Amino acid sequence: MRDHFEIRDHDAAGRIGRLEVPRAGVTVETPALLPVVNPNVLTIEPRRLAEEFGAEMLITNSYIIRSTDRIRDRVLEEGLHDFLGFDGAIMTDSGSFQLAEYGDIDVTTEEIIEFQRRIGSDVATPVDVPTPPDVDRERAERELETTKRALADAEAAETGGMLVNAPVQGSTFPDLREEAGRHASATDLDVFPVGAMVPLLNAYRYAEVVEAVRAAKRGLAPDAPVHLFGAGHPMMLALAVAAGCDLFDSAAYALMARDGRYLTVAGTEHLAEMEYFPCSCPVCAEHTPAELREMDGSGTSEKSAEQLLAEHNLHVTFEELRRVKAAIRSGTLLDLVDRRARGHPAMLDGYRALLDHADELERTDPVSKDAFFYTSHESAKRPEVRRHHERLARLAVPDRLLLTESNAPSTHDYGAVWRVKPPFGPFPRALSETYPLTAEVPERVDESAQTAAAEGVASLAAANPETAITLGHDDWADAALERVPDGVETENLRSLGR
Repeated sequence: MRDHFEIRDHDAAGRIGRLEVPRAGVTVETPALLPVVNPNVLTIEPRRLAEEFGAEMLITNSYIIRSTDRIRDRVLEEGLHDFLGFDGAIMTDSGSFQLAEYGDIDVTTEEIIEFQRRIGSDVATPVDVPTPPDVDRERAERELETTKRALADAEAAETGGMLVNAPVQGSTFPDLREEAGRHASATDLDVFPVGAMVPLLNAYRYAEVVEAVRAAKRGLAPDAPVHLFGAGHPMMLALAVAAGCDLFDSAAYALMARDGRYLTVAGTEHLAEMEYFPCSCPVCAEHTPAELREMDGSGTSEKSAEQLLAEHNLHVTFEELRRVKAAIRSGTLLDLVDRRARGHPAMLDGYRALLDHADELERTDPVSKDAFFYTSHESAKRPEVRRHHERLARLAVPDRLLLTESNAPSTHDYGAVWRVKPPFGPFPRALSETYPLTAEVPERVDESAQTAAAEGVASLAAANPETAITLGHDDWADAALERVPDGVETENLRSLGR
């Protein structure tokens, strides 16, 4: 295990961890949000980010500081912490974003790592190449090689106790992301950002974000702290954490406030169109949308509408992150992701993409939790269902076995009678009070749950080909019954008069 990152709790691929940042002398609890601070324009004072919002870490841009004459010498003299007035951990970007935006920058990894060390950064970043989505493979491979050389330069640099990022690139090619993750994990570097995500995030291409993260995670060591560069909208934090991300940096709170946009866990609203604030943060409790619209920045108010909107955006984002941590601790993270997925079609795409990797999620998902709620078709694909189907092969079965959704008959000539509960399928009645078979399932079970249960029957039959199995089902859909093996006798309980 990397000695600076300790994992405390798991749920799906999400985890609560402790990231030790030696140069700052602090330990940051993850998942953590790093507000982006523009060194030229402090929308919210960094001191307030810690005191009022609970930020333990922030991120600023060392390339901008280095390129801005009026602040460079001051930061070199005072140090980054004193300049910003922030006692927590500070991560610095290298100028890679500017490289992606403008095509060239006048600094090398060696130079920018040295500059970050001199100004007192706690977590430094090399000059990698953020390859955008949808480029041709030749370009993605070429730029990935450049990023690998940047990581080698960062390994060789004098860090002065800083942690150093090892960005994982590869555009929208999962195999390149996995390769990049494996290469980065083999270095002596410390934190592993999945890079070039902003274009996908801005376009709400959340399924592709999930695929990039999962590919990177397949290459990275299990204990590698993962940073999702450019992610900070509250509606997608639960999804990103469930996919395996630990750190997020957000300029969204300020950028969207500048455009009059109001963040919520269900999406983005426009201040100009709002009549009520649905939030109870200090900003929303003390102001109405009309009052914010009337502020003109002329000095009649202590704060501008933009500043107040930025504060709300941060409040709702940190609140969601706390909610995510609570869900990890209680084992309900995927329930939270399911709820968030109903807020936007792109989020549902992302959730479905995540469940396509249920076999990977199952490796770290706890075997016991407080509750399982079947609330959507997607619930049938959760890792708990997959785990139950895999474990059916371990159970002892008699020569003749009845599986039924109804109560066990008072008299029968079967060796045993097992329950059937969609989406899990069959299990001995003695296991009825064990997780996840204590699941809360609606009375009107949908076809997806029935199909998943049928796949459980198929798993049991495949593991016990000599057993004569009869299935009593509650009028399952034809698509579900098609998954039941031909050797299993079926009876529709409704046609029997139940």
